[in-house]
Formats: sequence, structure tokens, C-alpha cells
Amino acid sequence: MSNNKYTNEFKKKIVDEYISGSESFYSLERKYNIPNSSIKNWYYNFYKKGIDISTLKENRGRKKEKAIKNNAEVYSN
Repeated sequence: MSNNKYTNEFKKKIVDEYISGSESFYSLERKYNIPNSSIKNWYYNFYKKGIDISTLKENRGRKKEKAIKNNAEVYSN
């Protein structure tokens, strides 16, 4: 499994294909080579939970921020 980052617009495009009824989660998985569990999560977040796609950050960078904080603590001691 790859560790790809997808834009919110791309996620919405895929979820919209599912919503339109033209594709299933499984067929979208094969079409885009993305795990169907990811597509299901996007569907759940965008449509079931009602998260507005325009408010989501593209790349949150949590791991990078945590690494920077840990390095700062090491060098401050």
C-alpha cells in the first residue's frame, strides 16, 4: 500500500462518482488504484458527517510538526 496524498478535489471527484451510482467502491478502487477503505472514509466524511471540503487542509503535516517539536526539545536540553 502506498502512502499517497490526494487533493480534496480529487477525493470529492471520486466520491461524486460513487454518489452518482455509476461506480461502486470496489470498481473505483480498481479504476484509481486506491484502497476502497480510503474511498469509504472519504464518503463517510464528506457526505455522512457533512464535512465541508473547502474547510479541509490539503496536507496537515502532523508528523513533520511532531518531528520538529521533538528535535527542538532535544536541542534545548
